[in-house]
Amino acid sequence: MYENNEGEYGKYIIQDLQAPQTGTPEFQEMYKRFSNRILWIDGNVCPGAFQMNTAWYYAVPEKDPVFEEHCHDADELIGFFGSDPDDPYNLHAELVVTINGEEHRLTRSSLIFCPGGMPHMRISIKRVDRPIFHFSVVTSSNYDNGAYDTGDE
Repeated sequence: MYENNEGEYGKYIIQDLQAPQTGTPEFQEMYKRFSNRILWIDGNVCPGAFQMNTAWYYAVPEKDPVFEEHCHDADELIGFFGSDPDDPYNLHAELVVTINGEEHRLTRSSLIFCPGGMPHMRISIKRVDRPIFHFSVVTSSNYDNGAYDTGDE
C-alpha cells in the first residue's frame, strides 16, 4: 500500500496547491484577503484532467463585484456550501450572482450549472458570517475566457 500520492498512479492524487497564474498580481493579492484557495487541478497540473478550483471564502472582499459575468465554451458547475454541520443548507452568507444577466441572491448552499456559452457569475459577496466552501469545475483542461480574464481585476 502506498501513502497518499506515492506509487505509479499517485500522480493522479493532488494534495498540494499548484496555484494558477490567473488575473493580475493585484487581483491575486486581493483574492488572498477574502479567500483561501485549497487545491486547483487542470491539464497543467495533471495531464488529461479537467479544471477544478476549491477555496474557502471567509470575508467580504474590497472589490465588488469580485468577478464580472463571463462565459466559457465548456460547461461549468459552481458550488457554494455553508460550513455549519448542524444546518448545512444555511450559507450563513449572502451572495449575489448572475446567470445570463439575471441576478440571484443566494443565502442557501447552492449548486449552479452553467452550460457552455452561457454568460454567468458576476458575483458580489455581501456578507460572510461563517466560512463558505466554494468550488468550480469547468469541463475542459484549462480555465479560459473566464472571470480572471476580464482585464479589470
